[in-house]
Parts: sequence; C-alpha cells; structure tokens
Amino acid sequence: MATTAKRSARVRPYAITGGRTRPRHHLLVETLISVPHYDPEFSETLMPEARALYERARMTMSIAELSTHLTTPLGVIRVLISDLAAQEMVFIHPTGHAYQYDRHILERILDGLKRLPA
Repeated sequence: MATTAKRSARVRPYAITGGRTRPRHHLLVETLISVPHYDPEFSETLMPEARALYERARMTMSIAELSTHLTTPLGVIRVLISDLAAQEMVFIHPTGHAYQYDRHILERILDGLKRLPA
C-alpha cells in the first residue's frame, strides 16, 4: 500500500529570509514595532510573510506578539522587520535596554543592597 507524503504548505524560514539569519538591528522580544505611514501600494510589493507583518504592525506590537500572531519564528520576524526598517517602512521603538543606565541610581541600589542584613 503506497502512502503519499503530505507536502508542507509553509515555506521554509530560510527561504523567507533569503538564507539570512541575523537582522541588521538589535531586536529584543519586547521591542515594539509600528508602521508610521501605511502605504498600501508598498504593501502589494511585499512577499506574503513580509506583507502580513507590515499589515499587522499597523497597530504597535512587540516582536514576540508579531511572531505569535503570524505563527512565524522569531528569527524570521527579526530579519523581516530589519528589512522593512532599512526601507523606513516600520519604526523600531527604543527599549529600556537601549538607554545607558544612570550611574547615580545604580550606586544608590548598590548602597541599599549593602545595608541589607545578611
């Protein structure tokens, strides 16, 4: 009895990103993404995965949310967002990690920790 293998309807992640695995931007899972000026004509020029991402990011969302909603691996989402950001079609919101830490606050925290009973 011959069985036919079911072919996956999904495209392999490396095909979506053109073999790239590293984004051009440092994107954390909590990084917020938005589309400042939606362009429907631009949307039509995108591959289906990038188009879905561009459409979904019209509402500000995190990288993790986009990955979940689109059922696409985080690595692929990061590469596609980097591509869209390079074309200035999405805005990458700065995260708390993007700012330098305030030395004075860190020293106060350290002093407080040292005063705690052992």
